Amino acid sequence: MDRTSSGRLQSLFKPRDQFEPGHGGPVAIAASLTHADLLSSGTPPWIGQLREVLARLDIAPDLAEDIGSRRWLRGLATLIGLCALALSLRPDFAVPVSAPGIAFDADARDTLRSQMILPLGLGADSGAHMAPSHMVVPLAAAPERTDVQLVATLVAGDSFARMLQRAGVDEGDAARVSQLVAGQVPLAELEPGTRFAITLGPRPSAEAPRQLMGLDFRARFDLDLAVARTPQGLGIQRKPLSVDTTPLRIRGTVGSSLYLSARAAGAPIKAIQEYLQTLDAHFGLEGEIHPEDSSDIIVGYKRSASGETETGELLFAGLEQGGKPKVQLLRWGKGGSFFKASGIGQPRASLYFPVAGRMTSGFGLRRHPILGYTRMHAGVDFGTPYGSPIYAVAAGTISFAGRHGGHGNYVRIEHGGAMGSGYGHMSRSAVSPGR
Repeated sequence: MDRTSSGRLQSLFKPRDQFEPGHGGPVAIAASLTHADLLSSGTPPWIGQLREVLARLDIAPDLAEDIGSRRWLRGLATLIGLCALALSLRPDFAVPVSAPGIAFDADARDTLRSQMILPLGLGADSGAHMAPSHMVVPLAAAPERTDVQLVATLVAGDSFARMLQRAGVDEGDAARVSQLVAGQVPLAELEPGTRFAITLGPRPSAEAPRQLMGLDFRARFDLDLAVARTPQGLGIQRKPLSVDTTPLRIRGTVGSSLYLSARAAGAPIKAIQEYLQTLDAHFGLEGEIHPEDSSDIIVGYKRSASGETETGELLFAGLEQGGKPKVQLLRWGKGGSFFKASGIGQPRASLYFPVAGRMTSGFGLRRHPILGYTRMHAGVDFGTPYGSPIYAVAAGTISFAGRHGGHGNYVRIEHGGAMGSGYGHMSRSAVSPGR
């Protein structure tokens, strides 16, 4: 350590009896001496001698002075030793165990145990009368309830008979009920999640299963079935329900979100998803819909006499802009495809287009698509998806309906005034002559 560093250490750490310039002095020394005299007054002489011996040993120097010197290291060792001594003398937190003041024999322990209160959920058998006496006679058989009512649910992948047997129905009764129900509705048409109210009667014998007394469930939306036991055996009763099938129409303003506005108006989630998909396929949703537009949704809806409701598929998807219909899409045919309702009935030459499609070939001379030469085309061709509905261009009477040579499925309508129209190359016909 050089002088510069030593001088710096002396300026940082100074003995207690060395005062800073302008502070302390004789007054501070007198004050400290007076305090020491007060502490030493009334103490035995040997205590003062012990203090002098300890002061000469200097085992606890001030660790803020002479850092790194032998005196400082000796003080550090003293500190570590005192900490180790304090840790070794730390108290133990274990619960002290003391011997009971009274000796307990086996009878005394049993008496105290019978008076304890233990939780029944942990299997407690305490109580003053927990052990049976000679007056207690075991029961040969416990009495059972006369009837048991429960609800079973048919899950996906399970069979009707297994569901009944799992609920406690006898195997013979389950087979008989399956036969009765299959005579009313096919068992495969029972929807998963159907709930069955089952009533089980008394047992014929102690080891036999309970007899099935009744079974009630909703077989279809419009039909309830009830199975009951009579003196002649199990029988089934049909309970048809009247159903209102009026479609449900939901209208609303698009606002900030077409989906949220339709949900707020009460439209089912499945119908809204199909509505958006249909609009996107025929109209487009990117920048074509405005907040002031109005949505028009019609879905199939059933209401039974018992109060249940069932929402069907989307039947009509419409959109109005400026108070006028912009899109009108109608579900048509077995395939469930949507067609533009506004395309049916467009006027052309005092008649109407029979289908909602585009004209692919007009009336007159044309190059035959198969034969390859020019010939007269005495008709008009329209291109539409397979199964599209075809309408008469005007009112009239059907004079022919059936197969007609190269026309395939053909319908001829006489409109009067020497006018008529024919419709060929159809996938099927839904009319008959004379209508």
